[in-house]
Amino acid sequence: MNVEQIVQQAENFEYNPLIPFKHWSRSAGTLMKEAEIYEHEGNEQQTYLLLFRHARLVLEKLPSHPEARSRQNAAILQHLRRDVLSNFPKLETLKPHINKRYDRYQQFLESRRQAEVVKTQFSPSPPRGSAGTQHDPGHARLPSDPTIGNGLETLTAGENRDLAVKLAHKEIRRRATARKATRQAGISAEEEHERRTAGVWVDWEEALTRKDENIDQEALCRQMRNVRAQLNGSRVDSRHKDPQDPRPSNPDQDSYYRYPTIAPKHALDDTKERPLASDGSSVTLVESDNDPPPQRPPKDQDLTTDTCDLPGRPAREETSKVDSLDRSTTASPAKESLKPSTFTFNPSAYLENGTPLRTIFLPPSLRHQFLSIAMPNTRANLEMCGILCGTLISSALFISKLVIPEQESTSDTCEMLNESDFFDYVDGEDLMVLGWIHTHPTQTCFMSSRDLHTHCGYQVMMPESIAIICAPSKGDWGVFRLTDPPGMRSILNCTQTGLFHPHSESNVYTDALRPGHVYEARGLEFEIVDLRPPA
Repeated sequence: MNVEQIVQQAENFEYNPLIPFKHWSRSAGTLMKEAEIYEHEGNEQQTYLLLFRHARLVLEKLPSHPEARSRQNAAILQHLRRDVLSNFPKLETLKPHINKRYDRYQQFLESRRQAEVVKTQFSPSPPRGSAGTQHDPGHARLPSDPTIGNGLETLTAGENRDLAVKLAHKEIRRRATARKATRQAGISAEEEHERRTAGVWVDWEEALTRKDENIDQEALCRQMRNVRAQLNGSRVDSRHKDPQDPRPSNPDQDSYYRYPTIAPKHALDDTKERPLASDGSSVTLVESDNDPPPQRPPKDQDLTTDTCDLPGRPAREETSKVDSLDRSTTASPAKESLKPSTFTFNPSAYLENGTPLRTIFLPPSLRHQFLSIAMPNTRANLEMCGILCGTLISSALFISKLVIPEQESTSDTCEMLNESDFFDYVDGEDLMVLGWIHTHPTQTCFMSSRDLHTHCGYQVMMPESIAIICAPSKGDWGVFRLTDPPGMRSILNCTQTGLFHPHSESNVYTDALRPGHVYEARGLEFEIVDLRPPA
């Protein structure tokens, strides 16, 4: 897409002033977080789309919101406006890059079309009575998205869950290292926010990450030097330092890399050292000048005779295990070494209006651990809720945190308290709110009218947001989202005030797991954070 097409898509969102201002302000924050991640991964088109949508929401929609004039919301709006102003230079920088890439993509399509025309003219016509044009694997469908033409590999979520888990572990740890380095560098939250919105955060974050990695590399190099010194019969230690050794004893003054030393001549005459054997162990071969050279083996050696002891054939089960291990370790080494910026996950499902939904990867054990935490409330016939938080990696969403907020519960409802504390934690950890989970202690697994209105606020912030409902007394659970249309519009326009009330549409919500855009990913790590005050 070129910039004009991206702008048209960015303006294609439904704004409803009946939605509380706090939900729209949180939506603006979510747009900023997504744009930062896409920028770090090098996805210029998606970055431009999200930043432009953020600007349109903040500058054109929110000032006319009925709740925008309150003192608290006016301060929030002023803060959001500063973010938009800082994003303008970034938009101007991205515009020529996107248009240039789009022009190259169009040239690629034109050259591909001309090649197909030439091939059709000079290729023999198919024989009569043939069933039609057969599929040519060498000419698969043309890329329908410019990102495909730019070298990004597209992956399906269902077939690449293991890769998704490995990717999430690596990228989440990298981001955690960057946050740790940021805090150790004494950067305030305000300066961090300014660096992110000003577009200089990517280089700054990478520099801090490299610094932290260099510290680990220096420690590793010292350990390697100590091991090598022990093999040579000495120790590199300040307490047992050779007085003839001219190297500095201060490790901080030591270089990360030390050139190999040349052994004395008598040592070279006595022994010849081979670095490593095939199994990784160190091997030293000693050759004496007095020993006769080994005899040359005969040329015509019969390997089938009893002189050669062949190893026995392994059992069938062992062979299958080794084969499966070899396949698992060598089947996709290229994909495992890819960075998030080199591939993207395809949408797994679509809204009823055709909008694509990004995949959400869900840890399978999350609901079990949540039910264990909620057991005291379940025994007392009280509901309990938790918030699903995570991050965006390669156009897929990964749930990495289950946050238990301070809450007030009854047998039919569960309300979060002190929302500011929860969002302060989410912002401090660079998390995105991906949905929520709650229990129905005695009822079945369904979305009540109260649940529908609650989840509508989540889905306004992010269309992929999900609601997990657990019915422990029935042994049932489900993952749901509102339909769009008609579910979202029906709930947003609902003015009924009763705790439980019916809605005219029958298909207000649908399953998001079977089938849907949610995939369970075995091995996906997550952390439970309990923000409730001690009892």
